[in-house]
Amino acid sequence: MSVLVNKDSKVIVQGFTGSEGSFHAQQMIEYGTNVVGGVTPGKGGQKHLERPVFNTVKEAVELAGADVSIIFVPPAFAADAIMEAAEAGIGVIITITEGIPTADMIKAKAYLKEHGSILIGPNCPGVISPGEAKVGIMPGFVFKPGKIGIVSKSGTLTYEAADQIVKAGLGISTAIGIGGDPVIGTSTKEAVEFLMNDPDTDAIVMIGEIGGNYEAEAARWIKEQGNPKPVVGFIAGQTAPPGRRMGHAGAIIGGADDTAEAKMEIMRSCGLRVVESPAEIGVTLAGVTA
Repeated sequence: MSVLVNKDSKVIVQGFTGSEGSFHAQQMIEYGTNVVGGVTPGKGGQKHLERPVFNTVKEAVELAGADVSIIFVPPAFAADAIMEAAEAGIGVIITITEGIPTADMIKAKAYLKEHGSILIGPNCPGVISPGEAKVGIMPGFVFKPGKIGIVSKSGTLTYEAADQIVKAGLGISTAIGIGGDPVIGTSTKEAVEFLMNDPDTDAIVMIGEIGGNYEAEAARWIKEQGNPKPVVGFIAGQTAPPGRRMGHAGAIIGGADDTAEAKMEIMRSCGLRVVESPAEIGVTLAGVTA
């Protein structure tokens, strides 16, 4: 079993015929992901990458049985694309687009609650269950199948963690890149919960960054559950100055609890194994899963 996506997922690409959508759709197809088509309004009826193009997500659901969508739509139109997917009954919506206006995302998030769809992102690398499906932009070759789940706000650090895990002789069950924008669909806690409930995940890597309270919320939830699986945590931005945005739109220290040090202290107090450097992730995991 894998989390969110698997070999049976029927994936469509919104923004299918654009340059980014085309490039990453091709990569996903080559990885073995079951991409059943894509959506580009006005181009319905055409073929692209040997897959059908639909005018609407509703058509893709009705004609191709789509149940997962990945969105490569420009920021001004991305929130509408998310809501269109939710309205059509897509269960898992993964949004790669960066820079969606915050007001648009607040509206889209409220809309998703009404329709029961799961949103990963925006501004994220996607989701991968190695050997099953890659729905995102991550380099698939880095990820090998195994029993370690990854939840990360950073795309680059997701790949780094995967590399460390593989080098330690372990593998990955599912990696979820939740995205680094101020308003995202799935929080760190929710993503950790998916992996805690996955029988094929034995331990979890939780990678956060300065800004917001996602990591503290997740750590407290893990402690409340009685620390059912070992969790190794890392927080990026340990040298970041207060009030300065670093990398992601949501990575800004707004208060005392937003700093890397404060988050790491909360995580430690909740029973997580906190590492000071991403280079320690693999060896730490090897120790807690031995």
